[in-house]
Amino acid sequence: MRTVLCFLLAIISLFSFPVFAEEAAKSAFALNTTGFLDENMIPVVYTCDGKDISPELSWSDAPQKTQSFTIILNDPDAPDGNFYHWIVYNIPKTVAKLDEGMQKLPSGTALGKNNFGDAGYNGPCPPKGSSHAYMYTLYALDAKLNLPANADGKAVEKAMENHILETKKLTAVYSRWIN
Repeated sequence: MRTVLCFLLAIISLFSFPVFAEEAAKSAFALNTTGFLDENMIPVVYTCDGKDISPELSWSDAPQKTQSFTIILNDPDAPDGNFYHWIVYNIPKTVAKLDEGMQKLPSGTALGKNNFGDAGYNGPCPPKGSSHAYMYTLYALDAKLNLPANADGKAVEKAMENHILETKKLTAVYSRWIN
């Protein structure tokens, strides 16, 4: 009986291995920062109350078919709905890091226009007396986006439809209770 059970388990594992291997490969994709901890507080330096510079972001183990990356920083808690603070798209597949306070874009990369009307980073800045969650989202895409520089967040998200291989998010909170 024990031999039959072992044999059946071996057969089952042969058929299920590709599924588990595929899921393990997918979950290896990672987004990291040295600027803050995921699901924690955003330091003032990255906000409108500080230097208003972008944090360092790095990623690894992108899906094999990745052709470009997009990074979007948004505030889903904004009074008028989703508010875009930073949009960086057409990051080449060979790039795996954006430095803190990024001064120079990797070749071929474009900045989108955020809801402040700027093509660049404007950090978290909730209304005084409030606290908002902010999402730094990295998209691995199977294509470069056919968009002009300064495209807004909605245009970038629309262009990414049907091209997203995988996403990773870092979520953090910034409060302006005292400021």
